[in-house]
Amino acid sequence: MTTWKIFEGNCEPHDGLERLPDPPNWRVFKDEQMRQQQKGATFKARPEEIELVNAALYLRRPLLITGKPGTGKTSLAYAVAYELKLGEVLYWPITTRTTLKSGLYNYDAIGRLQDSQQNKDHTLKDISKYIRLGPLGTALLPTPNPKKPRILLIDEIDKSDIDLPNDLLHVFEEGRYRIPELERINEVLPVVPVGTAYENQEPAEIHSGQVQCNAFPFVILTSNGERDFPPPFLRRCIRLDMREPNEDELAEIVRRHLTDADVLAEVTPLIKAFLQKRDDEAKDLATDQLLNAIYLLRQAGIPNDEKARNALRDRLLKPLSGSEA
Repeated sequence: MTTWKIFEGNCEPHDGLERLPDPPNWRVFKDEQMRQQQKGATFKARPEEIELVNAALYLRRPLLITGKPGTGKTSLAYAVAYELKLGEVLYWPITTRTTLKSGLYNYDAIGRLQDSQQNKDHTLKDISKYIRLGPLGTALLPTPNPKKPRILLIDEIDKSDIDLPNDLLHVFEEGRYRIPELERINEVLPVVPVGTAYENQEPAEIHSGQVQCNAFPFVILTSNGERDFPPPFLRRCIRLDMREPNEDELAEIVRRHLTDADVLAEVTPLIKAFLQKRDDEAKDLATDQLLNAIYLLRQAGIPNDEKARNALRDRLLKPLSGSEA
């Protein structure tokens, strides 16, 4: 039987990569729009998730989703955008260095200064080249149809600086912000076109240095539960605790990603092994680890020997935390 291993570590060059199969659908790199549609089309929302998404839509409030890594928090945003035809999901990943301003807009003052020193014909109108709206700033732009808001995913808000949740409160309540660099030149240049955070879109016109939304964007914030948030912030959010999928839900996830007819009958033992590790042995595992294991163990050339297969499975299902991670 042909081995599944392409790299054999024998220091003998060969063309074995020609045998590499097509990647799993969650590792196919497409343009951003197609990638988001793929994630949205394969996500199955539970009843409680559907209810709270609708609550956030009706109340025009951010939806704060808490759950372990790999439970589908970000995928829910793409599913909402896909079903409701909201277009591209604006994505804002949060780190300890993230500030409110970085989410609203970026002004390249150094680049502008260098260009003005090198180009005598540099004019005030050129300021538009040096300002670009961030994901939050783009989400708050007026939308052509007030019944069709923009959609923003703020990922891992629990990793932020302690002040960021409170800094977001005013923006969430007012739905507007100012760009001081444009306000200062308002009398000379009342309308300035600037770039946005969308992948492909015409510049947005900023009037008088201010942005005011006409429809509050659908905002999803995700958290891995690594910290608590201040009560004023929580009061302004609809909160959803996303639980880990059970056996039936895992089977549905597998069916949606691996569409061949016999996949469930073939991988049910692997799903049960995953659940035993996650629930009975209290291992911290993510659903995409299960998908990776299923995809790999179904490839041609994988050993039929149960001991060898289980050893490979266990290497793929390493806990995300603890001494075995």
